[in-house]
Amino acid sequence: MDTMPYGQGGVPLNRTTSPTSPTHHRPVTATLFDVGVFKDTIAPSLGLHSSFALVAYAAGRATDRAEAKDWLWPSGQVLNAWWSAVGRRMINHGVPLTTALQSLSRPERLILAGVTLWGARLFYRIASRSIRRGEDDARYSEEKKQSGFWNRALFSMFLPEAVVQTVIALPFTVPFRHQGAVLTGYHPWVQMAAVGVWGTGFAMEVLADYQLEQHKYGGRTDLLREGVWSISRHPNYLGDALIHASFPLMLYGSDMLAPIAVLGPIANYLFLRFFGGDAQTEQSQDERYSREAPEKKEQLDEWRAEKHSFWPAAKEVGNPWLWACVGAGAAAVVVEGFVDGWSWR
Repeated sequence: MDTMPYGQGGVPLNRTTSPTSPTHHRPVTATLFDVGVFKDTIAPSLGLHSSFALVAYAAGRATDRAEAKDWLWPSGQVLNAWWSAVGRRMINHGVPLTTALQSLSRPERLILAGVTLWGARLFYRIASRSIRRGEDDARYSEEKKQSGFWNRALFSMFLPEAVVQTVIALPFTVPFRHQGAVLTGYHPWVQMAAVGVWGTGFAMEVLADYQLEQHKYGGRTDLLREGVWSISRHPNYLGDALIHASFPLMLYGSDMLAPIAVLGPIANYLFLRFFGGDAQTEQSQDERYSREAPEKKEQLDEWRAEKHSFWPAAKEVGNPWLWACVGAGAAAVVVEGFVDGWSWR
């Protein structure tokens, strides 16, 4: 339930909308697990993501396509961010959309915009690829051959990911919902760094997906190891991790970081590294390449010996593609500063 007090026009009374004041939460002693965050943020987020998971499961089972949960991954998090930031205030308090948006501080608008751009692009990527393919993702084909797959999938895949998404979403739900402990301090340079990290990650993710698309549909049958794919074996996942790391960084630079929010990028990283990201992708590649394309399996084994699955090695400091992504992050800082009138506040 939304317990935030509102004044005239639906502006929240306990936060300032002045563009010159960085403080948006009560500066009280910070604790990692403030009891209130479970009630005002985690519980409603878990309910929202669980409901989405049930809908995705029903759609996936009806179409026999487990990748329905992949469609939900970006869209569910974006919907949660918008519901937390403006939707619940519109529904519960009758606040007009324009008023709800105008009452957000600059850092809050940046976080909401960052989540939206990340999620919208990733959703388009997943949906368009799925539609073109016309069948389920190869990662799930082997699993579906097991007896009783769909009877287990709700509890082994869909609902567990709803829990993970709840944690990942903390950096872009806590600032809009939680009014408890925060780390105080205002650091404009940290805000700039957050924009730069987001821009670097976004550029890396976009370039990785674009180059992979061109490689696949250009008639080549070898593994892609050029472009940003020369940085690590999974630069798309690295870019995603950088994007999510930028959100608590922005909160810290804006006097808005509830310490529990740092669990978001940690959960995202662990999921990408050891569960649904490069680990799942390469396990599927091992099985398929060993059976269908031995030459690609050999290339994959060689690539593993040369590149880390996620992090760039020290020698990549001379990789021009790495610097191209960093340059894109620097450009994002310049563009955001120009749009904001170089106020940084």
